[in-house]
Amino acid sequence: MSVDLPTPIAIYIAAENRGDTEALAQCFAEHAAVRDEGQTIEGLAAIKQWMAETKRKYQHTIEPLASAQKDDQTVVTNRLTGNFPGSPIELQFTFRLADNMIASLEIRS
Repeated sequence: MSVDLPTPIAIYIAAENRGDTEALAQCFAEHAAVRDEGQTIEGLAAIKQWMAETKRKYQHTIEPLASAQKDDQTVVTNRLTGNFPGSPIELQFTFRLADNMIASLEIRS
């Protein structure tokens, strides 16, 4: 199934699936923040490191299942498949975009 996503979000998901941390500069704002697994990662350099570490740890792929707009946020339901208990799982990725870049991302079940 194909889900229509804003360009920065589509670039992020494709970069995650390839493990391409350099592509994150095309979709995340310099001072963006990511909230995942109880921690907050701030700034593009830290986000690149977080992505590389989670890819190495979980060897996961992301498949968008649905997308919805809620106020100023885009909520994408994704199926994550990888090297972790319970795989595959569905998680909500809540994005806030600013100036056609990802300003924040929160990942939760």
